[in-house]
Amino acid sequence: QLQASGGGLVQAGGSLRLSCAASGGTLRNYDMGWFRQAPGKEREFVAAIIWHGSGTNYADSLKGRFTISRGNAKSTMYLQMNSLKPEDTATYYCGARWRDGYLGNRVYNYWGQGTLVTVSS
Repeated sequence: QLQASGGGLVQAGGSLRLSCAASGGTLRNYDMGWFRQAPGKEREFVAAIIWHGSGTNYADSLKGRFTISRGNAKSTMYLQMNSLKPEDTATYYCGARWRDGYLGNRVYNYWGQGTLVTVSS
């Protein structure tokens, strides 16, 4: 089971770092990604990272502000979000799938419960 954390209330221009970890297991062999869903909108892709951490991919609109990474033991995934905007307000979800190393694959089999990020103007 994945657990996302780190959300909260932040002012526009601020930063947050989200974390995603597996309870009772390891994420070492899993490709992972972040998605977000704003109220009344569909879930959208944010960023992806392959299992060994050397390949990443981002939604075009978020490049340069968001950074996805994995911890040294590859058991935790992070999303560093800088220069936050009110339109970044959403519930952020982490997903995982057994590794295939394909950054273009947006299908994940395991999901966390989501962590709410609210950016005030």
